[in-house]
Amino acid sequence: MAKKFTEELKKLQNNFISMGIDVNEEIYQATKLFLSSNHADKNIVSNQDKNVNQKEVNLEEQALNLIALQQPVANDFREIICILKASSDLERIGDHAASIANEAVHLKAVIQNPDVERIITQMSLKVRTMLESFLNSYYHNDSYESRVIAQEDILVDKYFVQARKLIMQEAEEHDLAIDALYNYLRVIRLLERIGDHIVNLTEWILYRNSGELVELNPGKIEPDLVRRDLEKNKNNGLIDDKDNQ
Repeated sequence: MAKKFTEELKKLQNNFISMGIDVNEEIYQATKLFLSSNHADKNIVSNQDKNVNQKEVNLEEQALNLIALQQPVANDFREIICILKASSDLERIGDHAASIANEAVHLKAVIQNPDVERIITQMSLKVRTMLESFLNSYYHNDSYESRVIAQEDILVDKYFVQARKLIMQEAEEHDLAIDALYNYLRVIRLLERIGDHIVNLTEWILYRNSGELVELNPGKIEPDLVRRDLEKNKNNGLIDDKDNQ
């Protein structure tokens, strides 16, 4: 019975990691779609999102079956709860990626802001790197690495604030482009929310090991942090990942 449980738990863990990999690819494809003029690829993201949603359903079924049939001990029970909760965050990230793809309207036909689009590219790369690092820390059960990943969300927040400022400046100069610029605003907000969900994922690793829920989001722990950091570096131009090192 114990051997069977271990095998089934391992399958559950592997399926969770597989779902995370799929979500990461969905973020990449959605951002690529938004920044390109090839909107015919929207079905790629739509199909990926359907696949992610189905994987969450399958994970939930697997997890509940393990709890009902195997009656796991405390540590194993926390592992299963961790996967249940974290898969919900992954599914929400997938939904946000799908929403980014839905913003792929005729933006370039109206106005294009290279600086904003560069920040969107950097935000997408950053959250995908964070998610990839989370999956690695989950596999190795590394609580320390999870805390490091959570701290990286502050850069996502900085990107968001800086992009929003550029978008508002553009709006003042191009009154007819408000709708298109609003697409930019929605996309950076969605990417910022993806960063927050990845922080949630890192918190579940700590719960997995300690049974305690710990707040790791730097923006919630210290709400004024982003503003202070941006003011300190306001003469340096657009921020880069290395500015957060």
